[in-house]
Amino acid sequence: MSYKIGAVQKKFLLLLFHNFSMGVYFPPRRRAEILSRLDREWEVVKTESLRKAIAQLYQNKLISMKEFPDGGMEITINDRGKKRALAYQLDEMKIEKTGTWDGKWRFILFDIPRRKKGVRDPFRRHLKRLGFYQYQKSVFVYPLVCKNEIDFLIEFYGIRPYVRQLTVSDLDNDLHLKKIFQQTFA
Repeated sequence: MSYKIGAVQKKFLLLLFHNFSMGVYFPPRRRAEILSRLDREWEVVKTESLRKAIAQLYQNKLISMKEFPDGGMEITINDRGKKRALAYQLDEMKIEKTGTWDGKWRFILFDIPRRKKGVRDPFRRHLKRLGFYQYQKSVFVYPLVCKNEIDFLIEFYGIRPYVRQLTVSDLDNDLHLKKIFQQTFA
């Protein structure tokens, strides 16, 4: 069963995800200090909002909490919470334009078996959302460096054996692609 997570819960879950190996420990005397040191994005988060967000995440079994005799509390993200945080990162993923085009095309080829067809369409949709052009049914192309983003998608969907990445510097007729990605080069 899924529920909609609010902005504060999402921020907290992502924060835990990036530090999940350590967890977060809030001893009573340092809670205010820790909260005040969080990133600029957290400046608008009120302590009460954060408490409510943490309670909701715990209630929905996305985090685990452990209380200590000194009144401190350790909060860690669990597997279900990690999956949710990964999905948020996936939704916010963008390929950054860095400098000028290097003249190379990045091709993504995949042949995902029927038993994994449930990930084929979402993978294809994510490639399109990132701005890839569907060259053929299971072949996508993009002009900018995107290896890290593709590796993330491959790992997220668990399809490493079925996906290949090619960097092509000589394509016999790339005028069509240049026209498609005209705005990307600008």
